[in-house]
Amino acid sequence: MKLLIKNGKIINPANKFEQKADLLVEDGIIKKIDTKIKESKVDKVIDAKGCWVMPGFVDLDTHLNDPGPEENGTVISEMWAGARGGYTTIVAMPDTTPVIDNADAVKYVLNKSKAEEAINVLQAGSITKGSKGEVLTDIKSLYEAGVPALSDAGKSIKDTLVLFKGLRMAGELDLPVFAHCEDPYLINGGVMNDDENAKRLDMPVYSNAVEDVVLARDLIVAYKAGVRIHISRCSTHGSIRMIELAKQIGVKVTAEVTPHHFTLTSNDIKEFIQVPENGIMIPHDNDADTNYKVKPPLRTQKDVNVIREGLKNDIIDVIATDHTPHTFGDKNTSMRNAPFGISSIETAAAITYTELVCNEIITPMQMVEKMSYNPAKIIGIDKGDISEGKVADIVIFDVNAKYKIDKNNFVSKGKNTPFDGREVKGKVKATICEGRVVYEA
Repeated sequence: MKLLIKNGKIINPANKFEQKADLLVEDGIIKKIDTKIKESKVDKVIDAKGCWVMPGFVDLDTHLNDPGPEENGTVISEMWAGARGGYTTIVAMPDTTPVIDNADAVKYVLNKSKAEEAINVLQAGSITKGSKGEVLTDIKSLYEAGVPALSDAGKSIKDTLVLFKGLRMAGELDLPVFAHCEDPYLINGGVMNDDENAKRLDMPVYSNAVEDVVLARDLIVAYKAGVRIHISRCSTHGSIRMIELAKQIGVKVTAEVTPHHFTLTSNDIKEFIQVPENGIMIPHDNDADTNYKVKPPLRTQKDVNVIREGLKNDIIDVIATDHTPHTFGDKNTSMRNAPFGISSIETAAAITYTELVCNEIITPMQMVEKMSYNPAKIIGIDKGDISEGKVADIVIFDVNAKYKIDKNNFVSKGKNTPFDGREVKGKVKATICEGRVVYEA
């Protein structure tokens, strides 16, 4: 297939290229970039006037729920959701049922994803058996099966010696370890940030210390091990400050945040409304809308401000989705009982552009670096680059589109989003993976 993308503004962080130009794709490869490409024999032309043409987004934190209950999502359904969100590569977390802690489980996901010509799916492996944080998995066999990273996804490794040994073994194979920092004892059933909103609703609290204590430990252990570590879904002002200091003293650390953590606070959590089978909405006092329930929880404005500062100053390397789809039935319960998680892969780009770029917190180039180039480099794949000769993984993003997010239009099986009805700017016009147009608005 020969594809011509015309009149777009190309933003490529790999070579800091940022200007209006045409781009020609042939047989899945970027053949030419020029101010005016005259090509008569092409299979498809996309007019990208008013749009940014960028490397396809790479997500380091996607939860596919497969293997597991298919009503929550599958490899196939969430791949297509990723395509709609502008993603051409996603890293699936291993917190499935059963946990992805062996080579056969890795191959199951990879084979399932390759059966559908959508986007690239990479499967992370659990660093401990069953993600219990106690005994290391066969890291070498996971590496040979093709995992790009190791993680206990949503949990921290309880045993510090196991963490140290796991980091050293992963380091020998140049595999990054993704740390989800959470003290399993301090969390103590918490569901909301420890502030006046949790007190008002009489909710069990999940304090900043739950994250900060383990993050400090993990940074120290990574420093002693002399290997790299990636901190997933940072949410506190303390974690940003510690990562900044760690980088200054030579810890090989990278870090990510999510759009909901740099946009929302606990003040945004709305009153819970239950919808029983008869369809009548019933407001509940002293409870909250479970679409806002995420782990780690939405924090305070102070935390949001420091996270934004960390993004602006490149202390934070990556914007990841932490996409976690759930059914309406699972979320249509109390804040205490509902599962954690937000369906976010289809809204991440618009929220990032609206909240960060339009408010001049980060530049367009920084947005692309944090959503494409940096995550690709962290997992060592040749993506996030749309130079001539590279594989054509491309997203075309209409920066002028203004609309309200509608969860009913989601491709994902999960419609659980706190952003439903929110007005945003920026919309994915087309997603191209290996030269194939896999999504077009």
